[in-house]
Amino acid sequence: MIKGVRVIESIALQPADWLSFIGYFALLSLVGYLAGRRNKSAPAESSEDYFLAGRSLPWYVVGSSYIAANISTEHFIGLVGAAFIYGIAVATGEWSTVIAFTFMIWIFIPFLFSAKVFTAPEFLERRFNTGMRVFFAIVTVIANIFAFLAPVIYGGGLALDAILDINGLMGWEEGPQGLYLSIAIIGLAAGVWAIWGGLKSVAWMDLLTIIVMIVGGTAVTFYGLNALGHGDIFAGFSTMVERNTAETGVWKEAVAHMSQEAVGQDNYERLSVIQPLSHQLVPWTHWVLSFFYIGLWYTVINQFLIQRVFAAKNVYHARMGITFAAYLKLLLPFIVVMPGLIYFAMRPEIILNGETINDVRQAADQTYITLIVEVIPLGLKGLLMAALFGAIQSTVSAVLTSTSAVITMDFFKRFFKPDATEQSLVGLGRLITAVILLGSIALGIWISTQKVSLFAYIQELFTFFAPPFSAVFLLGTFWKRLGGKAALTTVSVGFVFGIAVKIWVNSGTAPALLEPYANQGVLNWAFCMLLCVGLAYITPKPRPEQVTDDLTFNFKGMNFNEGLGTKWYNHVGLWSGMSIVLMLSFIILFSIIL
Repeated sequence: MIKGVRVIESIALQPADWLSFIGYFALLSLVGYLAGRRNKSAPAESSEDYFLAGRSLPWYVVGSSYIAANISTEHFIGLVGAAFIYGIAVATGEWSTVIAFTFMIWIFIPFLFSAKVFTAPEFLERRFNTGMRVFFAIVTVIANIFAFLAPVIYGGGLALDAILDINGLMGWEEGPQGLYLSIAIIGLAAGVWAIWGGLKSVAWMDLLTIIVMIVGGTAVTFYGLNALGHGDIFAGFSTMVERNTAETGVWKEAVAHMSQEAVGQDNYERLSVIQPLSHQLVPWTHWVLSFFYIGLWYTVINQFLIQRVFAAKNVYHARMGITFAAYLKLLLPFIVVMPGLIYFAMRPEIILNGETINDVRQAADQTYITLIVEVIPLGLKGLLMAALFGAIQSTVSAVLTSTSAVITMDFFKRFFKPDATEQSLVGLGRLITAVILLGSIALGIWISTQKVSLFAYIQELFTFFAPPFSAVFLLGTFWKRLGGKAALTTVSVGFVFGIAVKIWVNSGTAPALLEPYANQGVLNWAFCMLLCVGLAYITPKPRPEQVTDDLTFNFKGMNFNEGLGTKWYNHVGLWSGMSIVLMLSFIILFSIIL
């Protein structure tokens, strides 16, 4: 436990808070119902309608849904807490995503759109073999449940319990039962519309959710700076910067206390997004290599996100949707990182009073809720609750629909009933969604019994799942020599290698450079790249139908100018270029100027 740090009190909600909170969910439910219902004069609902929204989403829904699905308790709970401990460096994962989005916009979206597939595993089967489809589908389901659903539901339950004091409301004695019930409530409330309307309901609900998240999240930053500056947000910003520079007082002591944990050396820079190789969360290699060892998997072939791109009206709406998503990613650290910097400026003693690093991490994960309690005026807390729970709902719904699509299309239809009717596929999809939701609630309750940092838990799982598939997908799409046997062997060996590296690091005998899990991901990716190239030359070549232009890049045949816009003001090139300029400006601001 943290000495001298009070436990979060439940938030005293006023009628206006309840009105905004309940009103948000009522409006969200109305959107979900209207978007998910089928026109009675239309044919029976098809699997394409349910899993890909009938390929009808406009760019602003594609971008909003992509980011809303991405933002969850990992950000509002985990990332804010990580920023409290490590500073602005944790914004690297958000801003560097612009690099991945640039690759998506200019290379991968036109390529994947030409394949006309339901799921990423389906694409891998066409390019490689059935084994790759099955392997990736299994990993996708496992990753969705363990790395996305369960921790997100747990984080939401943690927030709900802290806000409402479930034990007190129910008249129970102190114990974990309030948290367990909160986790169950969050899971069930978040999953209902995914079961009802599929991706169309979820995507249009996400448009409303992203608006509420931006408004509500910005309010925490605004009122936090206002509190630091005693009514002057500009003075508050100056105070935040000065105290996070940590050159004097208790702030200097707190940074000195955390320096060895953060980077394995003294003189930690909290206001720099460029960190040494020894940084536990985001070494500088994250900027250079993150797209290759994790970004390819997370942004391009991760089913619960790429499903939104597959559902776009056409290539233009897909490209402009991801361009819009890039701007939302650039904005995100001002909503879910800066509150951590603000709270460090307010309460640095939390770091000094922690008996262990896990104690500090658990206390830090309460930062966002604590700020709501301490700085948000009565009447606005309901909006902040809506922002938090909207983030949870959107991610849970997104992961549920994608997992259901993979199980239904990549297992049931592919191997058990190829001639299944569209109605039976949709019905099975709804049943699978419900079963996965219940299992994820149970796993979320289990996570609540472990002492982990939510942000670190999720990020470490990413660096385990991503590198083998990122390496194989990159080589397979650009190099026609790579066949299915080499690809399947690489991902199988890559997973074993990743486990071996983690065991080696946990034994305490590995080089210090490998302690940051990001560096473990880079090593695994490099190993898989070399292994895959070597195996490609000693295994059979792919068949001609596996290396057609819609499955491998043909730069001469690719139409990179398709779907870029008709006017200068709606041109994808203009807005994509400006997002890169903004990203570079933030790097300069938080590494050189401040």
